Amino acid sequence: MERAHSLLLNEEACSQLGEHQRAEFVFEWLRFLKKLLPAADRADVKKNQKCLVEQLTGILIGSPGPPTRWLLAHCLALLYRVGDSLTSSHTVDRCNDIIRSKDDSPSYLPTRLAAIACLGALYEQLGRLLVNTFKETLANLLKAIKSAESQGRYEIMLSVEKILRGLGVSAMPCHRDIYKATRACLTDRSMAVRCAAAKCLLELQREAVFLWTSELENVATLCFRAFESSNYDVRVAISKLLGTLLATAVEPKQPTGTGSGSGSRRSSLEEVMDLLTGGFLRGGAGFLRASGDKLKGTSSVSKDIRIGITQSCVVFVSCLGGVWLEANFSALLVLLMELVSQTRATQTPADAVCCRRCISFILRATLGSLLGEKAQIAAAKEICLAIGKQKRAVDAAMCDGNVETRVTTTDVAASQHVLVCALLELGSLVQGLASTAASLLTDTSTALLDTVISVLLHPSVSARLAAAWCLRCVAVALPSQGAVLLDRCAERLNALKSCPEAVAGYSSAIAALLGAVQHCPLGIPHTKGNVVMGLAEDLLRSATQNSRISIQRTQAGWLLLSSLNTLGPAVVEHHLPRMLVLWRCAFPPSIRDLDMELRRGDHFTWQVTLEGRAGALCAMKSLVIHCRDLLTDDVIGRLLTPLACAVALVPTLIKSYGNLIKNTSVVFRLRVYEILALLPPKTYEGEKSFGIVLKQLVTDITGPENVVCSELTLLPPLCHSDDLALLGPALQDMDQHYIEEQLQGSSVGGGTLEYDTFTICVKCQDVPAPLPPAMSLCNFLFYDKLRDYNLWISPQLLTPLSFLCVQHLGSSRVGLGPEEVRKPALGLLVGALESSNPLLRCMAAEGLSRLVQVVNDPAFTVSMTLVSFDKLKTARDAVTRTGHALALGSLYRYVGGISSPQHLSACVGILFTLSQDSTSPEVQRWALHSLSMVIDHAGPLYHGHVEASFTLVLRLLLSIPPTHVEVHQSLGRCLNALVTTLGPDLQGEGQSVSALRTSCLVGCAVMQDSPDCLVEAQAISCLQQLHMFAPRHVNLASLVPSLCVNLCSSYLSLRRAVVACLRQLAQKEALEVSEHAVALVKELVSSSTDVTIKEVGLEGALFSLLDRESDPRLCQDIQETLVHMMSSIATGKLAHWLKLCKDVLSASAESTAPVETNQEEEGERDDDASVFHATSESSGPFTNLRWSTRVFAVECVCRIIALCESHGHPAHFDMALAQEHRLHESTDFLVLHLAALIRMAFMAATDHSDKLRLSGLQTLLVIIRKFAAIPEPEFPGHVILEQYQANVGAALRPAFTADAPPDVTAKACQVCSAWIASGVVSDLRDLRRVHQLLASSLVKVQAGKEVPSQLYNEGTSTMETLAVLKAWAEVYIVAVQSSKEDCGGAEGPGLLTLVQTDLATLSRLWLAALQDYVLLTLPQDYSAQLPATGGTFYTAETAEQARPHYCSSWAPILHATALWLNSTGFIMVDDGPANLSRPVTPTSMGQSTSLASVKSPEDISSDRLHLILSISVEFLCSPHSHDQMENISSCLQALQALLEVSWPRSKVGNDQVLSVELLSVLHRLIVTREAPGVQLAVLELVRQVVCAAQEHVKEKRHSAEVDDGAAEKETVPEFGEGRDTGGLVPGRSLVFGALELCLCVLVRKLPQLSPKLAGSPSGGQGGSSLSLSDSDCRQVAAALAILSDLPSICSPDGSVSILPTLMYLLMGVLRELVQQPCGGGAGGGEALGLVVPAALQALRAVLSSPMSRSEKSRGAWAHLLRCALNTLLDFWDSVDEVSLLTALTIFLLTASPEVTTAQPLQTRCIDKFKASLESKDPVVSRRSYQLLMSVFQSKTGVAVPFIQGLGSCVVGHLQGVERRRPQSSKELQAIQDGVRALEALVFAADEMHRPQLVAILLPILISFLLDENALSSAPAPARTLHESALQDLMRIGPQHSSVFKALMASSPHMKSRLEAAVKGNQESVNAKATQLQVPSKTSPSIQLKTNFL
Repeated sequence: MERAHSLLLNEEACSQLGEHQRAEFVFEWLRFLKKLLPAADRADVKKNQKCLVEQLTGILIGSPGPPTRWLLAHCLALLYRVGDSLTSSHTVDRCNDIIRSKDDSPSYLPTRLAAIACLGALYEQLGRLLVNTFKETLANLLKAIKSAESQGRYEIMLSVEKILRGLGVSAMPCHRDIYKATRACLTDRSMAVRCAAAKCLLELQREAVFLWTSELENVATLCFRAFESSNYDVRVAISKLLGTLLATAVEPKQPTGTGSGSGSRRSSLEEVMDLLTGGFLRGGAGFLRASGDKLKGTSSVSKDIRIGITQSCVVFVSCLGGVWLEANFSALLVLLMELVSQTRATQTPADAVCCRRCISFILRATLGSLLGEKAQIAAAKEICLAIGKQKRAVDAAMCDGNVETRVTTTDVAASQHVLVCALLELGSLVQGLASTAASLLTDTSTALLDTVISVLLHPSVSARLAAAWCLRCVAVALPSQGAVLLDRCAERLNALKSCPEAVAGYSSAIAALLGAVQHCPLGIPHTKGNVVMGLAEDLLRSATQNSRISIQRTQAGWLLLSSLNTLGPAVVEHHLPRMLVLWRCAFPPSIRDLDMELRRGDHFTWQVTLEGRAGALCAMKSLVIHCRDLLTDDVIGRLLTPLACAVALVPTLIKSYGNLIKNTSVVFRLRVYEILALLPPKTYEGEKSFGIVLKQLVTDITGPENVVCSELTLLPPLCHSDDLALLGPALQDMDQHYIEEQLQGSSVGGGTLEYDTFTICVKCQDVPAPLPPAMSLCNFLFYDKLRDYNLWISPQLLTPLSFLCVQHLGSSRVGLGPEEVRKPALGLLVGALESSNPLLRCMAAEGLSRLVQVVNDPAFTVSMTLVSFDKLKTARDAVTRTGHALALGSLYRYVGGISSPQHLSACVGILFTLSQDSTSPEVQRWALHSLSMVIDHAGPLYHGHVEASFTLVLRLLLSIPPTHVEVHQSLGRCLNALVTTLGPDLQGEGQSVSALRTSCLVGCAVMQDSPDCLVEAQAISCLQQLHMFAPRHVNLASLVPSLCVNLCSSYLSLRRAVVACLRQLAQKEALEVSEHAVALVKELVSSSTDVTIKEVGLEGALFSLLDRESDPRLCQDIQETLVHMMSSIATGKLAHWLKLCKDVLSASAESTAPVETNQEEEGERDDDASVFHATSESSGPFTNLRWSTRVFAVECVCRIIALCESHGHPAHFDMALAQEHRLHESTDFLVLHLAALIRMAFMAATDHSDKLRLSGLQTLLVIIRKFAAIPEPEFPGHVILEQYQANVGAALRPAFTADAPPDVTAKACQVCSAWIASGVVSDLRDLRRVHQLLASSLVKVQAGKEVPSQLYNEGTSTMETLAVLKAWAEVYIVAVQSSKEDCGGAEGPGLLTLVQTDLATLSRLWLAALQDYVLLTLPQDYSAQLPATGGTFYTAETAEQARPHYCSSWAPILHATALWLNSTGFIMVDDGPANLSRPVTPTSMGQSTSLASVKSPEDISSDRLHLILSISVEFLCSPHSHDQMENISSCLQALQALLEVSWPRSKVGNDQVLSVELLSVLHRLIVTREAPGVQLAVLELVRQVVCAAQEHVKEKRHSAEVDDGAAEKETVPEFGEGRDTGGLVPGRSLVFGALELCLCVLVRKLPQLSPKLAGSPSGGQGGSSLSLSDSDCRQVAAALAILSDLPSICSPDGSVSILPTLMYLLMGVLRELVQQPCGGGAGGGEALGLVVPAALQALRAVLSSPMSRSEKSRGAWAHLLRCALNTLLDFWDSVDEVSLLTALTIFLLTASPEVTTAQPLQTRCIDKFKASLESKDPVVSRRSYQLLMSVFQSKTGVAVPFIQGLGSCVVGHLQGVERRRPQSSKELQAIQDGVRALEALVFAADEMHRPQLVAILLPILISFLLDENALSSAPAPARTLHESALQDLMRIGPQHSSVFKALMASSPHMKSRLEAAVKGNQESVNAKATQLQVPSKTSPSIQLKTNFL
């Protein structure tokens, strides 16, 4: 294919290819030429033009296929436009000659069609250059059209359209001729020709004024006729034409000229609507024919026409635009209402439903998408006024008329249709506006609620139901209205019980309002359920009192119960017993009573009875659907008795009364089947009476009366969803599905509410449309029990039932049974494969494949395949071939991959052959569809056929006529399947893969150029898959512009495909996509979107599209696309994205108040809102966006902040760094846009929409959390958020107003606490503003149940209360922490004083909330013990709703309560208000005032302690706490705060079981939570628990000593664990638990401690493998400290039990630590510097334990410590000798002499010291001397051997100093410490031996002295040694004067040396004194004047 990429066609390469490859080669060359010509050099093109024209002409006469001819025509015209256009007339003449040719052979047709296409393209591109020839050309084309076949007519129409576009006004002379020719084509039998003719007329009307003036009526009639028997595409095309014409007639885009007479006048709206109304009522017939039909009474306009006119009306209004609609809506509404009130439009129920749907669609499609929120509110008011006017007219007519007849049924019927349309649209408008519709309800001029409620009394059921639905929409939009409306309707129902209309109307309104609760998270008060239950009971009991209204009361009662069940189990469980009683009363007690009942009553009685029982069954159904949790075996058992009677009643009544109660019995049977289908079959399969259901089912399905059961409603659900594509575009893929589905229904029309009143309470956003009962019954097939009866049913079942059997058995994996069952089913299904009905063929293929799946026999599978093979080989009719072709594909769908490759080859071969059958497009279409299924399901087996398949698909794509759109759609499915099959193989580089890839791209290019939107959508989805598998080979530069162009297509399926593709592209290549989209705009003059991509980029266009779209799937894809684009490029294009979000947010009808950041003028005003004034914004690129779009924009802002945090630069959250970077590079940072972020959050938080307010508050919360700590570089000591105080205050204030919804207030409380706790504001006066908001909400909480909110569910009150308490708790926690950290600072204590005033109240409320939480977390077994009225903040009925709110709030409240108890020290201080206004419950923590329950302060404190302990322990044990690290931290901090106080510590110390349990929970936490903060907090808590136990043991010992009179202090009483035996019981021992926990920590951090792990790779071998982080070191240190405390809580025997473990761990830790160098190690010296002292400290603590001196344990301790000492001495080959020496010294000084004096340990100790003294390392030497000094000074028993063994060594080392003076400060310090050690040795000696030792010391000191000459040249350390020695001599000499004198006398040399040193010292002192005095004598050179007098 690369050879095709040249300017001239490579004819040599082309000639070597076969016919089909040549076509592909030529097409690829033309594609390349199309891209090359606009970019090529003009001279080069002119040079090659002649040759190019010849080559293109050669292709033209070579019978090119449709895509090739269009591309050829485009290239030829482009060539003349770019090159020399002079010779273009020759080509025009050539084309005209070809068209005139008499050759009618099929082979010549493609050439003729190509010539026609070329003419169109030439005139389109060259325009007026060819003006001289256009008349001839047009005449030629219009003449040809008369004899042309459909393809020719289609192509000529397209060509004429292009000629008109190219020539513009120049074509005026031929306008009339074109119009005449097009008129005929507009009603052509070929749908494609109709579409082309519509497009041609659409182009013609741009210049042909007569079309929308004098000929307007004729064109309209023509269009009406064109709608007849049309398909979807025709309706879209013609409605676009008619709508545009009408819009132009009303508002001409060009002046119509003067002097043209009446033909050029503008039409009025009324005239235009009269035209449409005429068509709607009479269709496309002329006046005379229509009148004749009317006389005969046969007039009925086809639905096609009505739906087409409806779409035209929508196009008409859309063309005129939103501004026009806003100005003219009232007039339009009147005209539409007039249309729907016409009796001709609503002659039959089906017509009425269709007509109402059409008018509703017009209103919805225009008001919903064209108007902004403000205009929608105005429109709603207009509709409301229209409803009021209509209702008043009906009321007046009813009053004026005779009482007997009241008002004529015609008037009621007319008014009911008007009211239904108006009310449903009003409901949709209000629901769409949501909380922004609040102003509608408060407007007294419209009195919306009164108006709607008045319609509930209308005589027509449909009007009443529409009014009820409208009220439901109001309740969904404004949840606060739900309870109010319920009360109002209930009150009116009670008052008007005797009026049938009132009973029916108000009951349906109540049911609708209860149904709305499912959409309102805030719910309604629980008591409303009681009200409704009471009403229902009352209505059912009083139903029999008055026969006139018995049916209405019965229906109303059961309707209320049905709707009550939708409230869910929490509400219904309280009413279930009463409901069961009502059900029992509705049916006879037993079958016997039923028989007696059947003998009584007439048909009216039975009609009432059946209505009632059908209602009862419906209420049961509602219970089963919405309250499955309540369906216990007992409840189901009690339902079965009435059900058995209902089942027995089904067949009997039909025999007795027949047609008299036909409709009622149909409804009753439907209800029976529905409820039985919902119940599990096993519950009633043992009941014999239920067997008759199956017989009745067969009767219902096969009976002759079921002719109403249309195949169009029954069969589609039974077909596979993919196969339905064969029958035309799917309804769900159309924007107009609301009206288009009318054509899918049968003669009875579509569904509407009055067919089943009970659907008014189902959960759905759009109004339900139940079908008539007969159709619903037919659609509802009950097949759960068919298998048991299949032997006798099968012969008489229709195909659908046999299919259902098979389908059900297939899904439940049950066998089909014996052969005699299989045979009839098979016969039926195979027969149906050859049915003339395509739907039946689809269903039969699906059923056959399911049958094969159920039989599950390979032989049967093969035999079925062969049956189809044989049929396809022999059959010649299209029907048989299509059915069996589909069966082959369907078989592969269910048993694919199992069949052998031979069968696959045969199957593919047959389908290939069928798909090339050009005589029957239908066969081609079905065969290709089947082939796509085979490709999809054959998997890798298909790879051998891929190449042939690509060839086939391409060949067909290039040759199938464009009029056969369905074949193209099937080809598209094949291409998609082929790409999926190849998958990642498409990335390959081989020649064959490259060829396949090219084929795929060529195929996509052909489909992209298709005029059909579905084919284009498939091309896009194919390219999307190709991009997924081989992204390098998809050219985004061409793909993205084609996507953008179709972004606003009028076809939903195409828009979906475009956005789905964009979503995928945006995940990886968002930046390129965005750039290509902007590049497209530069090429196009204007975009078709309202918001051009040029202004706001592709992202803005997507936002605009999101606002207009209503399809949920499409909206989700748009949102995901935007999110992906944002994730990829938001941080790089930050300003663009933030501006985009801001523009979207600002684009409401009424701009939100702007945020003023300047507060200088504000002064001391407290009213934040005074800064903000609602001034109008400058209009941005968007206008009137919906609140939902703005909510998404705010969510995008939050996402951008998160993106900057996770993937961005640190400067995003650092103002100084951001400013610095901005100086050097042009980067953008989030912190620089803080003002914009605050502004957007403020705008959202103060909007009218509650959802937007919630999003705004959430954004504000995110901003506070992310930016609170960022300092302001220009004002040190301040943070950047400080300047936005007023903004935050003003954003929060509206959320605390009385009418604010609870969820908004709860979110605002969260923001308040975050703001106060953030520390942004330090001045209490500024902080007090936000504090006041929280304080006001606290007052509201205290009011509590005294002022109950009647608007929402009680659970919302709980939510709000807990949000307030949580916010206060968070503030208090921060206040306490900051006061601890910064006692002197202003903020901490200040914030605490702010909270202190309310602390007494808060503490009570916090404790109450915690107790509520405890009650709610109790297991189900204890539910009986819960308070009957509920807790303090929740009611018993709403416990389930309240639970999640408690779960999200308890942790901060727990922490705050613990901190408060810590601050009070558990001392009861009653400084709060005497009585809270909240009523005290029996559960309020011992604060009850009743005498019976007065508790002592001790009991109250104990309750509080156990409350906090129990909550914490329960949560920490919970397996669900893994994702709640904040809550874990809160629990641990709360427990720490408690144990800081002595009273709780003593309680925990006293209760060993509690302590042990706490430790086991903490142990589990250590094992399961890796967070360092949690682990350290756990260890701190363990230490506190051990301390508590220590204090307890100490106290017991002390009291025992006191009791014993302290006679023998040495004998410590045996308290503590271990007692006399020393045994520690795991699970009951605190010491054992602590040991386990510490061991766990130590082994995890130091695996080498465990013998099992020591040799493993993870454990390592010691040495350099130790790598501890700072937190690891802290944890090890904490664990060691805990270990060292354990002996103190043991008895002597217990201490002996744990000592080996303690010493093993301590020695093990030491061993690992001393392997590391002092200043290094993998963890760093600083980190290890924490652990070594901790280990030594722990060793000292253990060795000094009183247990080592206790009589009972002294011996054992001594033995074990000797072992430990021996182990320590074995470590000596370590790196860190200093630590070992320290440990050794601790042993010597702390352990008892029995340990250290034992031989050979003592000798080894002395040897170790001796070796360390010999060390060359001065650090080791110095530490050795220091430690020796402490040893020499210790007890005599320890010191003497060391003095004897090491004294001479010390002296020797010091005597050697004279020979080697110190060279460094370390050596100097070592010598100085050596002198001190020798000095200690001297003073340790007896008085009698001391002189001798002094005599040794003094000479050593004198030897350190230097003479005068040496002193000046000696290094600094030597001089320092000299000076310190002199000082020591002057200090020691006088103390031992006799020895000193004797020494001086005996050694003159020493004396002279000493004297010289003293003399030198004296001189240096004098010299220093002189230097100090000299500067003071010199006077400064500048005299400062100090005397200013």
